[in-house]
Amino acid sequence: MAVHIEESGLETILTLQTDHTCYQMKVDENGYLLHLYYGPPVGGQDMSYRLRRYNRSFSPNPPGVGAAQDLSLDWLPQEYPGSGTGDFRQTALQAEVPGYTGCDLRFARMKQERGMFSLSGLPAVYAHEDEAETLRIWLEDEAGGLSVCLLYGVLPEYDIITRAVEVTNIGEKTAVLCKVMSLSLDLPPAPTDMVMFRGTHADERLPERVSLPYGLTQTESRRGFSSHQANPAVILCGPDTTETAGWCLGAAFVYSGSFLASAERSQFTDVRLVMGIHPEDFSWVLEPGGTFTAPEVMLSFSAQGFAPLSDRFQRAIRRHVCRGKWRDVTRPVLLNNWEGTYFQFTGRKLMEIAAQAASLGAELFVLDDGWFGKREDDTSSLGDWFPNERKLGMSLAELASRVNALGLKFGLWFEPEMVSPDSDLYRAHPDWALTVPDRDPATGRNQLVLDLSRREVRDHLYARITEVLDHASIAYVKWDANRHLTDVFSQAPGVRSQGEVRHRCILGLYELLERLIRRYPDILWEGCSGGGGRFDAGMLYYHPQIWTSDNTDAVARLGIQYGTSFFYPASAMGAHVSAVPNHQTGRVTPFETRAAVAMSGAFGYELDPAKLSPEEREMVRRQIRDYRTYSYLFQKGYYRRLTGIGDPYRYTAWMHVSKDGSEAIVTAVCPLSRAQSPFECLCLSGLDADASYTVKLLLSSDPEAKAFYDRLGPLTGAALMRAGLPLPVIHHDAGSVQVLLQSTKADF
Repeated sequence: MAVHIEESGLETILTLQTDHTCYQMKVDENGYLLHLYYGPPVGGQDMSYRLRRYNRSFSPNPPGVGAAQDLSLDWLPQEYPGSGTGDFRQTALQAEVPGYTGCDLRFARMKQERGMFSLSGLPAVYAHEDEAETLRIWLEDEAGGLSVCLLYGVLPEYDIITRAVEVTNIGEKTAVLCKVMSLSLDLPPAPTDMVMFRGTHADERLPERVSLPYGLTQTESRRGFSSHQANPAVILCGPDTTETAGWCLGAAFVYSGSFLASAERSQFTDVRLVMGIHPEDFSWVLEPGGTFTAPEVMLSFSAQGFAPLSDRFQRAIRRHVCRGKWRDVTRPVLLNNWEGTYFQFTGRKLMEIAAQAASLGAELFVLDDGWFGKREDDTSSLGDWFPNERKLGMSLAELASRVNALGLKFGLWFEPEMVSPDSDLYRAHPDWALTVPDRDPATGRNQLVLDLSRREVRDHLYARITEVLDHASIAYVKWDANRHLTDVFSQAPGVRSQGEVRHRCILGLYELLERLIRRYPDILWEGCSGGGGRFDAGMLYYHPQIWTSDNTDAVARLGIQYGTSFFYPASAMGAHVSAVPNHQTGRVTPFETRAAVAMSGAFGYELDPAKLSPEEREMVRRQIRDYRTYSYLFQKGYYRRLTGIGDPYRYTAWMHVSKDGSEAIVTAVCPLSRAQSPFECLCLSGLDADASYTVKLLLSSDPEAKAFYDRLGPLTGAALMRAGLPLPVIHHDAGSVQVLLQSTKADF
């Protein structure tokens, strides 16, 4: 069993067990739910011996402990701390109830269940009944009239434990929730570092490792989206933790809106990590009998460094967050017209691009922005989801049919959450946008945000999108959202609190997506928000892949995809080969390098193939063949980061390796060349030490690389992992190699 409960007198020990980790709590004699341990298995040990009683100055003593002054919530490790009861660290729950202040949570009851819990209206980890277990623990504040149900889901094979919270008003007065964290985790002083994933548009999820000082260290988004600027996933670790050694603990929020992840080192050096919906501008009115559900957090722990931690999150998200037909299916190689034409296209030009794409071996042609309303630039027509047949020269259905006749599937771009002030929709329903009455709103990309908290807005979008999808053969939808939330005010009648609007908009988005994917289960949905502005586990519940970044430059993508890989699977990362000079950075990189980087995701192209040279066209054909041949490694293999990303004069390298270690593809890119480069050998991971491997070059920007690797005989797995794979010296910027390793033990 993954959940073990032991009761002794007035105390109860609760243990959650996965294949390689143990999470333990205790209900003490005063009814407080205390955190005891999270780490490697401890052989069934009751870890409450770690708790100590001590009289500390200025640490108040809770009621019910008598004259003793050696017990205080100010330093006890709690599972879900309330407020106003003598704990001066950051809280998990804050509520306002007329005539009452604070929140004193005591244990009420618990329930153990087979299978994984689900959350109404929210994405969450799912599993078959025999794959997971659930533990529900109810805490109550009787005086305040609040009941808090802590939900724990255990996925033993993946070493994943999930946390979520339901708050119910069991009193007779209306309560206002001001802060509801999904996770609170009290840890001993051991965590010294925190890894966050920060950035900006076109430069997302770059890891930043900082030492935890006294006080708060946090990453957050107040933008209404999880955002380009901060990803809702963090790692706590020790000072010496590396890819392959040391302990680390990861937390990923299964949510796509504003969030807060905050670590606090207290006066006594312990660390409290909280994660949840950002409390700024949040207030939720909870009537008697009402329940508020906070989104889920995924947790995992590794005692062998970052690599196993990433493995667990990547596999769990791919298999137990992503859903539907496309979860385990190799994604089609696509060609998107955006950087090839932007808004300036005709139906004839689109068919020319599609014909070229088909001749090169692509499987899917995607028509991006500009196909609807009167849209010729980004100043109009969002919301008017009617094909512009005058611009296309035909109906959308005919265009899709002609693309299909070339042997390609047809895909389409939408941006449903936004509206242009210059649109028929906005002129008819200006109150459907998030705007403050009697104040001119801020705009971003010449657009406003629709109020998805309103049922009539969601129903209208559903009707317009289904009208398009029902009347054309569309196999893929790219769902974009190109600005963050400002002027967050809903003009819907009967709004109880404007502090609910941000979260209700996310709930409305989830509901709309759920309706659409259920109606169109065969469509491949790709999420996008100016690229990677909403790359989170919540969106992956609806979209099995997300456009990783609007930045398609291969060198810039090294850092972006590196940071993304700490939590998210390669199969979820949309990655394209684009033209040079790159449209975002102006950089010129070899065609082979652009392909090598893009192959480590959901692979495609974003260019006008008519502008390719004959040599480049042949390279495309070969790249697509190789990607199809080894897609099971690229999309389902174990992903290993082999280097960091700090030194531009050294190779950045990674590999995709099969579960049994018999095959692997290794990719390495050196951003900048220098006159006297060192001879580098790359220590690999995940191979069979006793096997012998052939080394075959798949692609390289260096014409001499093939001869370099042809001279290598078979190499043992032990040698490749301990001494390394030699890398050639390449005398140009953004040099790259990609090699295939195959064990001679394997039966091919």
